[in-house]
Amino acid sequence: MAVIVDLGAYGEDFTADPYPYYAKLRDRGPVHQVRLPDGKEAWLVVGHDAARAALADPRLAKDWRATGIWDVREEQTPLSSNLLELDPPHHTRLRKLVAREFTTRRVEALRPRVQQITDGLLDAMLAAPDGRADLVEALAFPLPLIVICELLGVPDMDRAEFRGWSNEIVTPTGEEAVQAAVLGMVGYLDGLIERKRREPGDDLLSALVHTAGGSGDGGGDGSSDGDGSGPAPDRLSRQELIGMASLLLVAGHETTVGLIANGVRALLDHPDQLAALRADVGLLEGAVEEMLRYDGPIESATWRFTDGPVDIAGTVVPDRQFVLISVVSADRDPGRFPGPDRFDITRDARGHIAFGHGIHYCLGAPLARLEGRVAVRALLERCPRLALDPDAGALSWRTGMLLRGPRRLPVRWA
Repeated sequence: MAVIVDLGAYGEDFTADPYPYYAKLRDRGPVHQVRLPDGKEAWLVVGHDAARAALADPRLAKDWRATGIWDVREEQTPLSSNLLELDPPHHTRLRKLVAREFTTRRVEALRPRVQQITDGLLDAMLAAPDGRADLVEALAFPLPLIVICELLGVPDMDRAEFRGWSNEIVTPTGEEAVQAAVLGMVGYLDGLIERKRREPGDDLLSALVHTAGGSGDGGGDGSSDGDGSGPAPDRLSRQELIGMASLLLVAGHETTVGLIANGVRALLDHPDQLAALRADVGLLEGAVEEMLRYDGPIESATWRFTDGPVDIAGTVVPDRQFVLISVVSADRDPGRFPGPDRFDITRDARGHIAFGHGIHYCLGAPLARLEGRVAVRALLERCPRLALDPDAGALSWRTGMLLRGPRRLPVRWA
């Protein structure tokens, strides 16, 4: 009988620096049965080759409703009709409707606005009389949130409230708080969608609402069984609109928050790499890829489920099991990246899976990369003496197995 590894027993050490624990697991094999810090049991994939294969394995379901692993009545919410909780053909239909908005060419057209927002945020940060700030609060969080809200057409006045809902959903503090956040976000998005229907603007959400057409209720959950009872391929149900909008808003900023915060921290912890990047800005693109590999913003990919026994890298995972794929462990696998615990901005970091792999590869990866490059370059150019604030104490980290990053990143530049 397999031994269950209790990750929760490692406590705060695992949250702050999980890499040594993942290394020990990789030494024992690519797949392990574990107990997560929240008490849930799952199968954890930690090796690079195994993780990359699992991310693209169609036998691992994303739509939990078909597996019977959870009670649909209890777990289903209006946010559930999103790309991360669907399999083909429904996933294929929804992704096709938004993928064209996140091509490299379209994202590059946003560069001037991303630069303008970055400059404004740094103006405000550098006005601090004591030469100190929390980089998460000052730059890493507001930059991607403003960009994605503008892209979708979310009004300025609503962004602070949205931040609270998003934080609770991705790093929950309790069941009641999560339910309140879900209800708050659903109610807000439902109202926003209705406003976009009456008064469409030049934004992505208005375009999606227009795509939905008609009344927008589109047959409940928007699924189609091929007999014509579901929505047309180019139409979205109201529930699909809510699910799509929530995913784009949450995923559209959370990834970049961690990219900027973790990446800048890595640079400040490695003065030689920081000096090399300051000396040659041409290294920036590779530096951002190394930031993603070395300490990426997504610790583990979102849940996958077995609908029948599945062999993952030689380990047979039984029916109706939770499968978690550790992205950050895979990207520290010495079998793929020699000297993986060394932060080296000149390394060829291609092949990392910080944005996933397969059909669920992150739609917003081009946007996150653009925002990361603009933010890091502007920060280093305008803050030649940037350093971690030694008087701020130990960092506090986001909890859970989904996102990785500090809650705050105190820096100084005076």
